[in-house]
Amino acid sequence: MKKFLALSLALVMVLAATSALADIVICQNKVEIDAALQEYAAAYAAKTGVNVKVITGGGSSDYNTVLKAEMQSGREPDIWVIEGPTGYELWKDKIADQTGADWTQYTAAAYIEDGKVVGFPVSVEGYGLAYNADILAKAGIDPATLTNVNAYKAAFEKLDSMKEELGLDAVVSMVAGTTTGMTWVTGLHNFNVYLTVGLDRNDTSVIDDVLAGKVQPERFHAYCEYVDLLFKYSSKDMLLNGTQDSQLAAFINQKTAFYHQGNWMDPNIVTLNPQFEMAYAPHAFLEEDTDGILVNAPSWYVVNANGNTQEAIDFLNALATTEEGHDYMVNKASMVPAFTNVTLTPSTPLSKSVMEWNAAGKTYSWQQYKLPDGFGMGTLGALYELLAAGQVDEPTFEALMTDAIANIGK
Repeated sequence: MKKFLALSLALVMVLAATSALADIVICQNKVEIDAALQEYAAAYAAKTGVNVKVITGGGSSDYNTVLKAEMQSGREPDIWVIEGPTGYELWKDKIADQTGADWTQYTAAAYIEDGKVVGFPVSVEGYGLAYNADILAKAGIDPATLTNVNAYKAAFEKLDSMKEELGLDAVVSMVAGTTTGMTWVTGLHNFNVYLTVGLDRNDTSVIDDVLAGKVQPERFHAYCEYVDLLFKYSSKDMLLNGTQDSQLAAFINQKTAFYHQGNWMDPNIVTLNPQFEMAYAPHAFLEEDTDGILVNAPSWYVVNANGNTQEAIDFLNALATTEEGHDYMVNKASMVPAFTNVTLTPSTPLSKSVMEWNAAGKTYSWQQYKLPDGFGMGTLGALYELLAAGQVDEPTFEALMTDAIANIGK
């Protein structure tokens, strides 16, 4: 009897261990989709019996710090997010080959390395300067004209002169604080304006120069002046102390006319129920017209080759090939899917604008994630904050940025 009980107990322990091994852990970087992903994970678990734990970093907490902590926790994630070559190089020894997975036949945006499919595109994302169409109309500003820096200078000056009449606290809702964790807005997304705006999507000349420690002086000067322009017409308190939530609240409450964020904020926007039309205008920092916004597959789910690999791939297959997965991506998470078999279209305002720009072929690529780990958010982010705080002027900011780029990777 004792032997039987011992064998029974051992069998129960084995079955429990097997069940635990069937569970998967996802570490992802978008706080704005956390609730939707948690809900989808619970529904997936109910349907398949595979429990899915979602761990989220990002927003005002550094995703890479969260991910590294999870990697060192003794229970590595089965799925996590990379944002380009830097993330791939950091974790490539752990990343599984997903070539031949069901989802791969429905997208041209997979992350491919050495001929192998290693990354599932989370979505297609885009950003420019989001604008309040009602406020611009009241000020007599046509957003279609905002395709060069002189048009922006005139528009910002006019809006600033009408702040009391329009009920504005500032013209632009922008953040740049290091203590609030918002340097990804400046050191990554805004810096990408310099890297790609006005260039063909396959033109990597500017990022190639940056990685070699060089800037293109005339273009870089125009870019730094554009940053200074955005900061001049933003609230200093918001720049230094604003969070993702407070930045959005200022725009939704119609206290600013423009908003420096991407369509990944649509879930939060819908929750706040804005009472105005919004869309994107370009980050047009040059004197010549640059009529397009920045659109790309910005991040990819990779699978742990040493984890519950098949269960993780099955989860991604379900996202891309089932009605529930499509509903989650478009209707719940308000994303623009990167998959051709998704027939749903987003109704949320910024994703709708991204789709319109994309359909018109007026887009520029994302190159910021080719920067070395920590360079954009850390090294460059601190310099943007100095300018935002008024501790340096534009020429000094430009010199400091140029020097930082000259020492990239050192």
